[in-house]
Amino acid sequence: MTEDSSEAPRRVRVTAPRTAARATGGSFPVAREMAEQSEVGQLFVASLIRSQLRLALVVAGGFLVILIGIPVLLAVFPDINSVTILTVPIPWLLLGLGIYPLVIGCAVLYIRSASRNERRFQDLVDDD
Repeated sequence: MTEDSSEAPRRVRVTAPRTAARATGGSFPVAREMAEQSEVGQLFVASLIRSQLRLALVVAGGFLVILIGIPVLLAVFPDINSVTILTVPIPWLLLGLGIYPLVIGCAVLYIRSASRNERRFQDLVDDD
């Protein structure tokens, strides 16, 4: 187009694609389901409780397997009892110093995973 042209530039309307449009009318938010204590709301809460319980059992089970594994290891290899580091027997070091990083690691794993479960549930509830 030239400057001396009397025609105005043609307008173009830009819209979002229709695939991203949300369905209106029939939606029933999860938060409302939970507030009304309907069966669907109870199902969502039960799902959260079930996932948190499953996580707790897995972390506790793994912790117990490792915790029980240390005495079994010492029973299978009795020669370890005679080895010392700075006059402290290896079994004492394993039980005294080796358990605390295990406890802290299990706690960090549990907290991060439980927070992730709760975040997912909160995203589901907030998705009105």
